[in-house]
Amino acid sequence: MELEKLLNELINEKLYQIVLSNPRVFDETLAKKIKIRPVMLKNELVYQKTSYVGTKVLHANHSKEQTVTQVMDLIQSDFKQMLLENVEGNVTVLVSKKGKMTIKRSQAQKEADPVLLHNREKKYLLEPGVVVPFLVDLGVQTKEGKIINSKYDKFRQINRFLEFIDDIVPSLPKDRQLRILDFGCGKSYLTFAVYYYLHILKGYDLLVTGLDLKDDVIKNCNALAVKYGYKGLNFEKGNIKDYIGANQVDMVITLHACDIATDFALEKAVKWGAKVILSVPCCQHEVHKQISCDALEPVLKYGVIKERMSALFTDAIRAEKLEACGYDTQILEFIDMEHTPKNIMIRAVKKTISKEEKEEKERQLKQLTDFLNVEQMLQKLL
Repeated sequence: MELEKLLNELINEKLYQIVLSNPRVFDETLAKKIKIRPVMLKNELVYQKTSYVGTKVLHANHSKEQTVTQVMDLIQSDFKQMLLENVEGNVTVLVSKKGKMTIKRSQAQKEADPVLLHNREKKYLLEPGVVVPFLVDLGVQTKEGKIINSKYDKFRQINRFLEFIDDIVPSLPKDRQLRILDFGCGKSYLTFAVYYYLHILKGYDLLVTGLDLKDDVIKNCNALAVKYGYKGLNFEKGNIKDYIGANQVDMVITLHACDIATDFALEKAVKWGAKVILSVPCCQHEVHKQISCDALEPVLKYGVIKERMSALFTDAIRAEKLEACGYDTQILEFIDMEHTPKNIMIRAVKKTISKEEKEEKERQLKQLTDFLNVEQMLQKLL
């Protein structure tokens, strides 16, 4: 059969994708579309089938022989249309109401990109397979450099965080030592990552301080810093509000500081004139207690909605206040929703701002907070 011959010819490592669409029967329990693409799993070429059934997306991997058989069955019984895209050529199949199949082969429209376009592994700033001492001791990596399966989310989180830093590296001076503070560093996955990336990989001269309230955490982290020979990395016990150990700081990191502790950290960062601020707020209760707005009452009367909106308004107000203080501010998604609902990062980079811009930002911010009948802590502190 012509189609089977074409499938055997074009289902290979040069395949972009196969798309089966326009189902013969519309049924929510059946796939409305199926996509197939080549992937490498454990050095073996397989074909990943993605089926869209209702609101579900189902995945399965098959050999070439299985894929050819399945595609033949699907186009003969379930779908009216198929598109196969390969570096060497494309195939379009249309099935009429009476079951007549029209097969058209055409020249490929895409350039011959490297083999397995879909299977390019994500390039992490800390590469899997490369032994990083602190990742080994923190239980993320084996001594051979393999990422431990149960810690892969943590590995992705660390790399995602470093991507946010990599974006703003051009904003950091390289002609002098950089001062970096990490408030509430905890086990210090990210503190070590920042030092390793900026000093070991990028060559910056650093003085990095991690601050936390737990004695055992501080003791352990300092011991690891000494073990690795990280001379510019140290850890101290203390809280954000009372910290006076620096007069000038280039980068301030504050992750999951609870409620208004985030505001105290942001205040210090602004007053130090920090060039970069990275903040992932947590437990935003302050605005929730104050917010009162007749126009929003049909929404705010639902407790869960009120809580979530209050948290979002809190971070938006913080971001706008930082804008008014002369920062180019972004609100970014830090990690996937399935890992934690606290997934917003405020990233602020120092810029020049005119008096007129500052006044306009403050006016807009006051208009917003008056509308919500709130006064957020960062507004009071700055």
